[in-house]
Amino acid sequence: MLKPLLVCISAQNVRTRDAVTFVFCSFCGGAGFTPAMVRRVECSWVMRSALPTGGWIFRRDGEISLGYQLRLLADFFEGKTELMAATEKDVWIGFDLGGTKMLTIAYQNDWKVVGRRRRKTRGREGAESGVQRIITTIHRLLEECEIDSERIAGIGIGCPGPIDLDTGCILTTPNLGWDDVEIGKSLKKEFGCPVRVVNDVDAGVFGEYQFGAAKDSRCVVGIFPGTGVGGGCVYEGRILQGAGVSCMEVGHTRISSSSRSSGYKLPGTVEAEGSRLTIAAEAAKAAHRGDAPYLAKTVGTDLAEIRSGALANSIANGDKVIQDLVEEAATAIGLAVVNIVHLLAPDKIVLGGGLVEAMEDLMVGTVRETARKNVMSVYRDRFDVVAANLGDDAGVLGACAWARQEITRSKQA
Repeated sequence: MLKPLLVCISAQNVRTRDAVTFVFCSFCGGAGFTPAMVRRVECSWVMRSALPTGGWIFRRDGEISLGYQLRLLADFFEGKTELMAATEKDVWIGFDLGGTKMLTIAYQNDWKVVGRRRRKTRGREGAESGVQRIITTIHRLLEECEIDSERIAGIGIGCPGPIDLDTGCILTTPNLGWDDVEIGKSLKKEFGCPVRVVNDVDAGVFGEYQFGAAKDSRCVVGIFPGTGVGGGCVYEGRILQGAGVSCMEVGHTRISSSSRSSGYKLPGTVEAEGSRLTIAAEAAKAAHRGDAPYLAKTVGTDLAEIRSGALANSIANGDKVIQDLVEEAATAIGLAVVNIVHLLAPDKIVLGGGLVEAMEDLMVGTVRETARKNVMSVYRDRFDVVAANLGDDAGVLGACAWARQEITRSKQA
């Protein structure tokens, strides 16, 4: 049986002059065409043609007469149309690998979401298991959405830690314990399409730049406190990157003489002072001492249970010590913003992640106040601090958008 052919015809309705696009599917050898296949090409059914091979015309938009449809059919058989393979590359896959969860979304060319799938990362099971988990998550998404892998135009994946941009290798992830993971090669081999690997916060910031809170900014820096504290920058439409390696490791810059450390050996860093994990550790001590009774009563002292929502509820129910801890962390991030403003003079600072979402006013307000209080006066009114507004989709959308931009750019070069 021959593979189906797609014939794309662009034309205008002679009566209304409305631009319309048609897709005609002709199956040679009398092959059947099911309603499920109709849904896959995502066009509305118009008519079935009386052809010996069987076939359908589908309408993407606009209205057109039956006579004009038949004329388009005649053009097809007279060879006046352009043939394309049925497996048109019309799906883009975005993936966000986080410290606790992974999320993948399939998009159409117009950024309409086809489907999504979320799973726990389980990073401590090791890099090999993690890579396989990423691959199976994408496969399950494709199965659920009835998408043939041959339709994938490209995959963009955001991963924590420094990335080798030339090879698509995760160099190290302190909070997952992975080193030298060639995720780009693994995905390209599995799905046979171009892959772009980017730092996860770079991806989130690019998503906010393209579609969210930082749209149309000249220079935007993102800081995302969570298990660690990630940073990223988009400068004049491009992710700010080093020579073959990602950069903007804001969380690993030192801002304090404190001896407190995080997943990196240098003490007194933004991550050591301002991450949710640091807040949770200090909150657990407070709960154990009896200084945070609501937190102690509702979630106890288990770090795994002291998440952003639990901290927000604790503050809302009178645990003043927890509010003090969050403000201390936000102040540390605010000092990091001071350094960034002095170096890059961004017009927008975007704060994202679950901690910011759960306590937006407290986090954003404290960071903004700290930054404006401590920057040089010439910069004080030249930047704003805002909350990200794409939620969990920022990273996966940004990774996908960056991959699409770079893959398209490489094809045009």
